[in-house]
Amino acid sequence: MSLPPANRPGGGTIQSEPLAPPPGTAPPPREATAPPGQAPQGAPGQVQTLPGLPPGVRQPPGAPQPQQGNAAPQPGDEVVVEPPPQRIANPTAVFSGLDKITGRIISFDVAINETVQFGALQVTPRVCYSRPPTETPNTDAFVEVDEVTLQGEIKRIFTGWMFAASPGLHAIEHPIYDVWLTDCKGGRNPNVAEAPPDVPPPPKPAARQPPPRRAPPPRTQQPGFIR
Repeated sequence: MSLPPANRPGGGTIQSEPLAPPPGTAPPPREATAPPGQAPQGAPGQVQTLPGLPPGVRQPPGAPQPQQGNAAPQPGDEVVVEPPPQRIANPTAVFSGLDKITGRIISFDVAINETVQFGALQVTPRVCYSRPPTETPNTDAFVEVDEVTLQGEIKRIFTGWMFAASPGLHAIEHPIYDVWLTDCKGGRNPNVAEAPPDVPPPPKPAARQPPPRRAPPPRTQQPGFIR
């Protein structure tokens, strides 16, 4: 026992731990810890740093406090809704036909709900839509294509939408002929106001002519006076 506490047997392995609070008492509050150079959250008298600033850099005066993003519209916010794309109905569809044997390509116009025969194929467009010049070009048409067989029978080989920008998306399967949509024409843009027809200007009112001047009455000479 005469040795110092550090040199006593087992003296260097003793560890101290805090005692538990007595029963019926609340545990003491734990102090908030923070990384070095940064003030703990909620500590009085300390200034919080902005997200992304290095440790130890104080927030500039007057800077807004960081808030959680909220994408939900507020009562005073103005909600802008994108208008739906407009379509222009055209009375005429333009097609191109290919004869795979001769390699000849022919362009032809077909009116809506009319049938034009190209080789052994009969093409009938039902609708043909285009877009205004201010929007992305997108020309499409709903087309029905029939084949006239050697026996004179008519067989439906295609029914669906054709797109001028993608001719191979809905292609016609035929060993000799091929038809695809190229354009729609004849439609009017609903956003463009039509110019009023030329109206002739109203006729100018006729100039008022002055009334004719009356000749003065002849003067009579009195007897005895000569003028």
